[in-house]
Amino acid sequence: MVTHDAIKLSDAQRAQVLSEALTWMRQLRGQIIVIKYGGHAMTDPQAQEAFALDVQFLHHVGLFPVVVHGGGPQVSAMLAKLGIDTPFQDGVRVTTPEAMEIVRMVLTGQVQRCLVSCLNSQDNRAVGISGEDGALFKAKRRRDVNGAGQEIDFGLVGDISDVDPGAVLELLKAGRIPVVSSIAIDEDDLSCVLNINADAAASAMAVALGASKLLMLTDVEGIYANYPDPDSLIHLTSASQLRALKKAVSSGMIPKVRACLEAIEGGVEAVHVVDGRAPHSVLIELMTDEGTGTMIVPDAHLEAK
Repeated sequence: MVTHDAIKLSDAQRAQVLSEALTWMRQLRGQIIVIKYGGHAMTDPQAQEAFALDVQFLHHVGLFPVVVHGGGPQVSAMLAKLGIDTPFQDGVRVTTPEAMEIVRMVLTGQVQRCLVSCLNSQDNRAVGISGEDGALFKAKRRRDVNGAGQEIDFGLVGDISDVDPGAVLELLKAGRIPVVSSIAIDEDDLSCVLNINADAAASAMAVALGASKLLMLTDVEGIYANYPDPDSLIHLTSASQLRALKKAVSSGMIPKVRACLEAIEGGVEAVHVVDGRAPHSVLIELMTDEGTGTMIVPDAHLEAK
């Protein structure tokens, strides 16, 4: 249970918080907000409950939240429990057909069920959907070469090639909160499914839906110009400024940064990287003036200021 004993606000402070939130509610009402759910927010019960309350709040004040999730830690735990060895190549899990069955089972049957149940603890509005349902995500098998020029076999790992958001739009129209697992259909073999990166899936979903914002939950405060120096946390940056950081960005953040840039290039108005460890980080980022993480915007947005 999320408690608020440590939060002591006067009546005037509470009124100020609500007044500030009202401004953002008016600005964002009727807009689609895609949220990539993962990290600590996915594994800690209190963080799960706080996240669910945030999403329910957004839904009730007239926004259209769409949640996209992965489940790497849960997949790793199940594979280890079953004694299935899955090596990593360049930070990517090599996904065999045997491992893919576990990925599919854990993401859609375990992680998604838990999240949907949490979101439905009050309102029964959330509906789970796999990236393979309605051919929501299609992908091509990942191909790469190592330093010696040899092809790397990632197995059933794909990179998104197409998104058909029809099923998600229908759910939104029906007043539902779609919860999407990051699995895709192999565009070259429609009977086969592929494991896809959840950050990339959320980014592609935001672009396909014409979302105004994409929120990426992570296990750090945001993007650092000189990781892990806490004083180098970036609060606001443009796409060009973010690209210029290059190797200064921590290696673990590179896929997320790439997904952020792809979203901006695809027309998403702003991408927010927020700390999923902090309770109610989604609401703080979207409904307060100060925010809490890193916001990336198109170059023209900063140039206009």
